[in-house]
Amino acid sequence: MRTTGCGPTPTPSKMPFGKYRPYWQTTDFAYPERTWPDVNVERAPRWLSTDLRDGNQALIEPMDPTRKRAMFDLLVDIGVKEIEIGFPAASQADYDFVRSLVEEEAVPEGVCLSVLTQARPDLIERTVLAIKGLPWANVHIYNATSPTFRRVVFHNDKAATVELARAGVTEVISQAEKHLGDDQVFGLEYSPEIFTDTERDFALEVCENVIDVWQPDAGREIILNLPATVERYTPNSYADLMEWMSVHLSHRESVCLSAHPHNDRGTGIAAAELAMKAGADRVEGCLLGQGERTGNVDLIVLAMNLYSQGVDPMLRLGDIDRVKEVVETCTRMDTPVRHPYVGDLVYTSFSGSHQDAIKKGFAERQRLVEQAGGDEEAVAWDVPYLAIDPHDIGRSYEAVVRVNSQSGKGGIAYLMHRDHQFDLPRRLQAEFSRIVQRHTDTYGGEVDSQALMKIFTDEYLPAPEGADLEAWGRFRLRDTEAQTDSQAGRVSVAVDLIDGEENVTLRASGNGPIDAFVNSLTQVGIDAHVLHYAEHAMESGRDARAAAYVEVEVADQVLWGVGVDPSITRATYKAVISAVNRALR
Repeated sequence: MRTTGCGPTPTPSKMPFGKYRPYWQTTDFAYPERTWPDVNVERAPRWLSTDLRDGNQALIEPMDPTRKRAMFDLLVDIGVKEIEIGFPAASQADYDFVRSLVEEEAVPEGVCLSVLTQARPDLIERTVLAIKGLPWANVHIYNATSPTFRRVVFHNDKAATVELARAGVTEVISQAEKHLGDDQVFGLEYSPEIFTDTERDFALEVCENVIDVWQPDAGREIILNLPATVERYTPNSYADLMEWMSVHLSHRESVCLSAHPHNDRGTGIAAAELAMKAGADRVEGCLLGQGERTGNVDLIVLAMNLYSQGVDPMLRLGDIDRVKEVVETCTRMDTPVRHPYVGDLVYTSFSGSHQDAIKKGFAERQRLVEQAGGDEEAVAWDVPYLAIDPHDIGRSYEAVVRVNSQSGKGGIAYLMHRDHQFDLPRRLQAEFSRIVQRHTDTYGGEVDSQALMKIFTDEYLPAPEGADLEAWGRFRLRDTEAQTDSQAGRVSVAVDLIDGEENVTLRASGNGPIDAFVNSLTQVGIDAHVLHYAEHAMESGRDARAAAYVEVEVADQVLWGVGVDPSITRATYKAVISAVNRALR
């Protein structure tokens, strides 16, 4: 045998990768003074949902008023306090929806709504008119600042770009003073678009000009949103930019710094989390990551990531399936089954080794919680392969373990115990898993809990009355009677059996009821030896059944048998017959 010194050499792809430029060659990302890597996020940020704006405009079929209202109600219900509800100057539908919330007085106290507009006077006036009457609203204004947009789209230089931002904010203030009442709380949000493609110093310059116009103070916050509208860079670079802006902005105590990641590189979640470490006060995103192209950052995943670290996410996600159902209904978009926290299979394990670890983890947790007097929160969650307790978000344990051809004895034993009250001994687990494996190899697919029980019944438990006894086995127990001789330490039994189609009565004695019963079988030609025995109650109360498991050597085979009966002794006799019949089959 020879060993290799290293792995295979990758083969060049011959794809035209040379036309792309790495971000470190096109931007000024150097920031050795960073401190964010040592910061721990110990509280939730402010959440802004842009489902009704960014998410809605990205749908194949944008929401109608009914679906928009359902989404709005869901966001309010789960505790989102800042909601961007549309682009009212862009379409009559968006304008009408904003007005409907005003006219129906649908906005609860403490919820701030936001509307988006470009920095154009005609659009700004219509935007401000749309929010007239809302208790608390922000106008979110943006203009393009990145060099590509300045050069290719708008043909603006830096000075014209700065002036456009200043003029836009000035117009927002003017229109608000003209149209909004004194009882209305009004705020401003500004986005340099696309922030991550804009020269760092120039992004700061534009934001400072906006600050200069707005004049924030302790009672006059400004929201500066720094969007990674198209994600091009690694998350640590976004965090560097966020911290650099946080450090260099004036009036920082009156600035809400907002992160707006997208997911083009698949790292939107990481970018948002690192931005929070780097000073972001707020995160903008959508439920389940809706949005243009690959989507806005997923607020549910971000919130649940905090929850899994023991941080209050400040969102009520205890019924995650309802949230998923409403989002899917409103967006008409399906949720992938592997979507973090929400997908149908994210708490499910098919792998045998994973299932065994989960089974043991649940058992250990139950023991520790009982020691803590039933206080769930007193025991840290530490179950293998489960990042959180599915119960916390309204999921049952039904789907945690599912059986297919990849499953092993641990998962099968878990389902048999959870759903059918059979606590199989370890060697019986191994034997039964081989039987299930044969089934999955033959028929393929998944074996659900009911199918698993049918396989178990067909293999180990007596056929019901009227069934084909020959197919199940030679013997069937009818009745037994036992007498104990205490002085001699012996037990005598009389056993009534069906042997094939004949009724037979067997008599024998032994040092206990099981030994006597096994000895009686020699009278019908069965030489059996019990190697292992276990039993337990399956329920509680007067009508409780017992399950007995015996490992028996018979006919040069070692096999398990299972018996169920209200009498533990009769359950044991049935288990012996189960093993004998299996050997003879």
